Amino acid sequence: MPAQTQSPIFVKSHQLLVWLLQHTAKFPKSERFRLAKRVEDSAFRFYDLIARATKSGDQRRSTLLEADLELDRLRLNVRLCVELKLLTSAQYEYAAAALVEIGKLLGGWIKTLGVAA
Repeated sequence: MPAQTQSPIFVKSHQLLVWLLQHTAKFPKSERFRLAKRVEDSAFRFYDLIARATKSGDQRRSTLLEADLELDRLRLNVRLCVELKLLTSAQYEYAAAALVEIGKLLGGWIKTLGVAA
């Protein structure tokens, strides 16, 4: 589907996922199977959850709240990457800004459903 017709949260999430995959691939081998895997798994899970929320109907509320929790996990894992010097400060600034923007989009989506996060 062309980016112009997709919701901004999907576009931003996709861009962040691609960016994360490019950077976690450069982690030292010991961290690729530990922290990189956790970052990638959280990013993929978040992306899957927002996709599911568009189709879930009655389950949309719980799916979006689960996505919000997964986004928090992703934030924590990215912060850990910086603390372990696997990402630079500049890379963290980019990732953090993207995560904040995605969080705002998710929060807006949740508000439209009248769901307290």
